[in-house]
Amino acid sequence: MNFPKCACIDAMYTEIPFYDRFQAAKDDGFEYIEFWSWTDKDLDKIVESVKKSGIKISGFNGDADYSLIDPTHKTEYLKFLKQSIEAAKKIGSLSLTIHSNALGDLGVVLNHYTELSDTVKICSMYDMLLDCAKLAEEHQIDLNLEPLNIYADHVGNYLATTQMAAEMIQLIGSPRLKVLYDVYHMQINEGNLSVNMTKYLKQIGHIHVADNPGRHEPGTGEINYTKVFEMLEEIGYQGRVGYELFPATTTKEAVKAIMSY
Repeated sequence: MNFPKCACIDAMYTEIPFYDRFQAAKDDGFEYIEFWSWTDKDLDKIVESVKKSGIKISGFNGDADYSLIDPTHKTEYLKFLKQSIEAAKKIGSLSLTIHSNALGDLGVVLNHYTELSDTVKICSMYDMLLDCAKLAEEHQIDLNLEPLNIYADHVGNYLATTQMAAEMIQLIGSPRLKVLYDVYHMQINEGNLSVNMTKYLKQIGHIHVADNPGRHEPGTGEINYTKVFEMLEEIGYQGRVGYELFPATTTKEAVKAIMSY
């Protein structure tokens, strides 16, 4: 099955200016693009680049300096999420990605919250996600909650397992709130890729791909992506696959590897 492909243009196509990456990704056969933050970008230029290239936007990060696990952040978190939804509607993005902890440059976790108990963190996340789901349903946009690896890239992030994310989503029960399953992150944290993707298929709304170690294109590391994609087809995954990876050499070579699958 040829899953709809998304190129993360904050990590790929860095050889060329940002707004030229839309056309480059389209020319290479990607149906969608993704990026990370939106506040540092010109939304009007994005709209123009989308219209010119004909590519679509899968999603971008909907949170910033605020954390789901900090109950004192609730008002500001939801305020910023509303702004992100407005930005998404303006540029035609289909979804927003959200996280348990606020992330800084290069995904550094801004606050580890070691002073908060698991009870506070879990209850705060559940409480805020209920309101996030209501916003998503009201504005007809998808939210994807992403667990991150806590060893290589995002030390101190609270949400680290597929199980916790999927069970939280299942309890809330909104069709607009799903899990973003990042194969690279979950290989580092827990492995058991096929079992977890199969078990929690109904809760997964989006998939990210990169190999480990290195976070490069498939085929550069230890993950058997031929088997991963075969498994996704077998279990009936219907969503998009985002290539959030840093090319091992050049984007051109990374695209060759991606398209070979």
